[in-house]
Amino acid sequence: MSFHEVRFPANLSFGSVGGPERRTEIVTLANGFEERNSPWAHSRRRYDAGLGMRSLDDVETLIAFYEARQGQLYGFRWKDWADYKSSVASGDVAFGDQVIAHGDGLSVDFQLTKSYASGGSVYARPITKPVLGTVAIGIAGAQQVETIHFTVNVDTGVIHFEHPPEEDVEITAGFEFDVPVRFDIDRVQTSVASFQAGEVPNVPVVEVRI
Repeated sequence: MSFHEVRFPANLSFGSVGGPERRTEIVTLANGFEERNSPWAHSRRRYDAGLGMRSLDDVETLIAFYEARQGQLYGFRWKDWADYKSSVASGDVAFGDQVIAHGDGLSVDFQLTKSYASGGSVYARPITKPVLGTVAIGIAGAQQVETIHFTVNVDTGVIHFEHPPEEDVEITAGFEFDVPVRFDIDRVQTSVASFQAGEVPNVPVVEVRI
């Protein structure tokens, strides 16, 4: 997939509106009961990049970024200020934040994930775009040292250990992350007059699968 490893300006994504989207197919039976099914294993996030514009300089930055991505052609990183780290929103990232796997004595590669739990149900979200320099890893409660015990691929979110973790040991991780997205529009329409009147352009972006 065509993807540029560059982040949309974080100061412009701050204040944007967006979040996860799910697709559910619902069939109402003759007796009034419903059958529900989802063709998506993972949610897909959507945002509006236009809402973060506060000045004409911001609009110029947006247009430059849009043109450099050639519209919808190339994906890019997006910071979701409402959900961008492994810890709680008010906390600091730590190596014990998320349980991402258990060792089997053979595997050396593990995907970063973030778990969302409520009422006994848990959804594990694959994290494919961790932020460079923020990933911390633990094995059985002991913090590991990057480049000595493990390496991280910031383009895919895969952790590679120099030696396979022992069977059944808990592998944990802490990290910040971006969302892989693309523009979901073929044109950006702006007007100096309308912007000065308080109107902002509508610039939707949508998450892409990596």
